Amino acid sequence: MHSRCPCNVFQKVAGIIIGKTDVKSFPDRKNIGMDRFTFGFTVKDSPDFFINVSTWGNDAYVNGLASSFNIGDCVTIENPLVATKDLEKGDRFCPATPSHYRLLVTEAHSQVCLCADMDTIDRLLPLIHLPVKDSRDFYSLGDIVANGQKLDGSVINILAAVKSVGHFKQFTTSDGRRGQRLEVRLFDDSVLSFPLVCWDREAIQLMQPLIPRETVLFIADAKISFDSFRSGMVATVNSKSIITVNPVQVLLFWSAVESITDVYTVSQLMQKARENPEALFGITYSFISKLDLDSSASKVIKTRCSKCKFLVTEDLNSCINQLCPGKGQIVSATTGFDLLVDFTDHTGTLHACSLRSPVAEKALGCTVKEFISLTDGERTAMKWKFLLERCKIYVKIIPSPKMKSGIRGMVLDCSLADPGEVKQHMSALLQQRL
Repeated sequence: MHSRCPCNVFQKVAGIIIGKTDVKSFPDRKNIGMDRFTFGFTVKDSPDFFINVSTWGNDAYVNGLASSFNIGDCVTIENPLVATKDLEKGDRFCPATPSHYRLLVTEAHSQVCLCADMDTIDRLLPLIHLPVKDSRDFYSLGDIVANGQKLDGSVINILAAVKSVGHFKQFTTSDGRRGQRLEVRLFDDSVLSFPLVCWDREAIQLMQPLIPRETVLFIADAKISFDSFRSGMVATVNSKSIITVNPVQVLLFWSAVESITDVYTVSQLMQKARENPEALFGITYSFISKLDLDSSASKVIKTRCSKCKFLVTEDLNSCINQLCPGKGQIVSATTGFDLLVDFTDHTGTLHACSLRSPVAEKALGCTVKEFISLTDGERTAMKWKFLLERCKIYVKIIPSPKMKSGIRGMVLDCSLADPGEVKQHMSALLQQRL
């Protein structure tokens, strides 16, 4: 896919769906009493190039095509018509793209199908985590609140974490049209709760399975408006918006190890986490007291759905999560380390903290493929390398009613600790207690 291409040339394009709108209908001016149906989607085939695709046709064709793929799916588009964008008309309601062109898919000439080539899929899947705008070009929630009504009607980029996902609501308007609504609450280091409203089924379907306090969103071109009922600002997903879930290359306060500086003992971590309803980030110099690397490989390495992160087994062809955006389709999965570890110091033990790829690969110094080829003895030796040494562990702790302790820990980084650094920080912690 290129930013320039000759007009009216048919091509074959493979890409990953990064945005999609709901199906809409309009009266057909050529056939009185009939409706034409349409929907649009945005497809990406490389880090820097993506293009909008529009589809027109009758009810059966358009709705059938729209139901055949979702955001996050890899598709092949055969024989699309290439046309110049018209920013004065329909294209001004579509996501901004680097191309001067758009693709048009019709029943007579074109075909869109799920990509079946695994090499192509493996190449395309990482693109879903690349924001379509400069990842440094965004408003914090604090900026939005501070600017207030000055931003009313603006379209901006937002970077924030998911605090909660509300209930899906359906309604019927006074003129008989059916609609739906979902509200997601966002937070960052400046604002504890901020509303993001979704009206489109496609946006709602993308949002519903997101895990609160573990998911970061980069929302390109969200509309900001003043809500008089709330007496505050609210963000809305619209037809121009592209939502990137867990964007890479973004350093945030809740995930950037470099920004975590507070050092705690294990007991301090647990006490502070129980007192604080928000996520807690910190460093602890502790021993990993449970690390079952010498268990069976199936307990160390697991496969999760790429779209909703539910565990899947090799014999399943589809994800069992009822809210997964890819429900009913051939599952797209990733395999990686998936461990529960305990870490202990002189004040106590924090149990069942998750240690997953890619953090686990960096900590252990080996890939999943390399680990599988190790002998039982080599795996045991790797385990005792950590059990016998004090580690510097960056951890995130969130409330979790499902856990006995009421909290759940996630290892963000782990490495063998420098003895001089341990002595310095332990001395400082002891001084705090005196």
